[in-house]
Formats: sequence, structure tokens, C-alpha cells
Amino acid sequence: MSKVLLIDDDKKHSELLQAYMKRFGINLLCAYDSVEGFKLLQREEPDLLLLDIMLPGKDGFEICREVRKSSNIPIIMLTARGDVIDRVSGLELGADDYIGKPFEPRELVARVQATLRRAESTGATAGEMCFDGMVIDTEKRTVTVDGNLVDLTSMEFELLVILARRPGRKLSRDDILSELRGIDAAILTRSVDIMVSRLRQKIGDSAKPFRFIQTVWGRGYSFAGVPQANA
Repeated sequence: MSKVLLIDDDKKHSELLQAYMKRFGINLLCAYDSVEGFKLLQREEPDLLLLDIMLPGKDGFEICREVRKSSNIPIIMLTARGDVIDRVSGLELGADDYIGKPFEPRELVARVQATLRRAESTGATAGEMCFDGMVIDTEKRTVTVDGNLVDLTSMEFELLVILARRPGRKLSRDDILSELRGIDAAILTRSVDIMVSRLRQKIGDSAKPFRFIQTVWGRGYSFAGVPQANA
């Protein structure tokens, strides 16, 4: 049974979701503020975090920022207002997905299941993809650049794999979103730019511009790594 932590101050709604999600094999743990949420996160080690933005004390953005300092747990933000700026801010902080309130419980279950599937297995084939300066291990879900291990979230890792599996091929933002999300693929193409920017910083493309990920102006992105024979 998958274990999911929900941090939301709406106790009644949280309890209803807890009962509903149990029908789909999801054990939903509920916390109603950041203090309780961090305690459960450390003690229970859940598979995924559902994080409401509007919370007393520390809001969802602050919690997301703190969690990302030490954990790559998949995060889905719950955005009451549904504003684009909220969604963009969540993605910039490292959230993997978002869903606007009010939402249908079945849609939330579908988002959770899809995100957990991505986190468990990034692609259909396992093994190493080797490039000049970079090794991507899709079985161990690790990335090394110039021999140094790079710490990526599940969404960042999958984005890198999607690009690296097609070196030199131009992929539009919609192409990338469709593979990353499956659900609601065209909702926010700007989110791809945010994720690519964050990924570039982590793999060193900010220090060495376009070493691995090329921007195709007006089109999208392509992977510029030079393939090498597997060790």
C-alpha cells in the first residue's frame, strides 16, 4: 500500500480524502500544520507529499522549499486559487505537479498514482546512458556529471531521461509535457522552461552554458550530450 502524507488545515476534508483514497490502496496520513507535517515526514517516510498552499504559519511554498533542501520526495501542490503564479512558484521550488481546488477526489487519486509510477520507474528500459561527462543510470535512478553525483527530484530525473534518450532531436514543450504528465499535458507550457532551468543549474549547464541541454528558439529543447560507449 502506498503511503502519502497530506498537509492541509481542512480537517474534515482531509478525513474524507483519507477514507476515499484507502479504496485505491493509498494510506493517507494527515497533518494540519507544518510542525505536525515535518514530524510525520521524518517518522513515516511517505512515498509522496500532498501540500496545500494556504496553511496557518508556514505556507505550502515555505514547506516545499524546506523539504527540497533534504528530500526528493514527489510533491503535489494543492492550489486553492488556481492562479498561474501559484503553479509557477510551486514548480520553481521543486514541486512535481499541482491540482487546483476544488478538485474531484478521483482526479487527485489519478495524479497521485501517475506521480508514484514516475517515481518508481522512469522509463521502459533500465541501464546506463553514457555521454561525454555524464552518466545516467535509469535502474539506480542516479546521474553523475564529471564523476560527481547530482541530486535530482523524480520529475527532474525523468525530464533529463526524456531528452537524453533522443540526443540531437528537437522536442517541443508540449511533447515534453505530454510525456512528463500524461494528464493535463497542455495546461502550462511555461512549466517546462522552469524545470529545464532548474535542471540546468543542477547538472552544471549554468556554469557551462548549453553543454547538455540546447534551447531551440521557438521550438523547445534538445539534448546536446555526446553519446559514449557504455563502460
